[in-house]
Amino acid sequence: MSWFDSAMHRALLEAALVGAMGGVVGVFVVVRRLSFFTMALTHATFPGIVIAALLGINLFLGGGVFGLIIVAGVVVLGRGRGQDFTAATGVALAGGFALGVVLISAQAGFTKDLTAYTVGDILTVDTFDLATTAAVTCVVLLTLAMLGKELLLRAFDPDGAAAAGLPVALLDLALLALVEMAVVATVPALGAILTLALLVGPAATARLLSDRLALLFPLAAAIGVACGLAGIWISMVADVAAGASIALLVGAVFAVALLLRRGVRRPRRSTALSGAD
Repeated sequence: MSWFDSAMHRALLEAALVGAMGGVVGVFVVVRRLSFFTMALTHATFPGIVIAALLGINLFLGGGVFGLIIVAGVVVLGRGRGQDFTAATGVALAGGFALGVVLISAQAGFTKDLTAYTVGDILTVDTFDLATTAAVTCVVLLTLAMLGKELLLRAFDPDGAAAAGLPVALLDLALLALVEMAVVATVPALGAILTLALLVGPAATARLLSDRLALLFPLAAAIGVACGLAGIWISMVADVAAGASIALLVGAVFAVALLLRRGVRRPRRSTALSGAD
C-alpha cells in the first residue's frame, strides 16, 4: 500500500506543509501587521466558494481566484488619497461576505454543504489536495526567497524602499497575493475560522523567542510543523477535531512563550531597580 493511501499519512504531510508555509508567511504577516487582513481574506473569499459550489468546481479554486480579486481591490482602495489600508480591508471583508450570503439566498433550495470551508478537516484531504498544497507551498516559499529582502525593506523602511526605486505597489500586491495563496491552501486543513491561528501564531511565538530576524523564519516554520503534527496526534488519541487541536496547540505554545518572555524580563527589572537603590 502506498504511503499516500493512508488518510493519516496524508494528514501528517498536509500538516507539515501548511505548518511550514504558515510559519514563514506568518513572519511577513506579523511584521507588516496584516493579521486583520488575513482574517478578512478568510471571509471575503466566501463568494468565490459559493460560486464554485454552484458551478460544481473545486471550492478552494473558486475561493483562491476570488481572493486574488479581493487582494487587488484592497491594494487599489488602500492606496487612494485619504484611504486607510485597514478601512479598505474592512470594506472588502464586509462586502465579500455579504455577496456570498446574497448568492446563497438567491438560489432556491440551495443546500450545498460548505462546512468544509468554514471548519476544515485535515483528515479528509485527498491526494489532489496534498499535491495542490505542495505546489502552493513551493511557489510561495520560492517567491519569498527571491523577494524576501525587498519585502523586508518595504516592511521596515517604506520610505527607503520607495527612494531606492523599488516598485512598492507591486511588492504590496505580491505579498498580499502570497498571503491569499497561503490562506486558500490552509483552509482545507483548518477551515476559514481556524486558518488565522496557523498564519499568525507560529510567527508571533517565534518573535517572542528571538529578536534576530534571520532566526524568525526557520523558528516559525518549525513551530508551525510541530504544532500541526502534534495536533493531529492529539486528535487521534483524544478523538477530537484535528483542526481545532492544531489551533489550540498553537495558542498554548504562544501563551507559554509569552509567559517565558515576561519571566525573563521581570528579574532584569528587579536587578536594575535594586542597583539603582
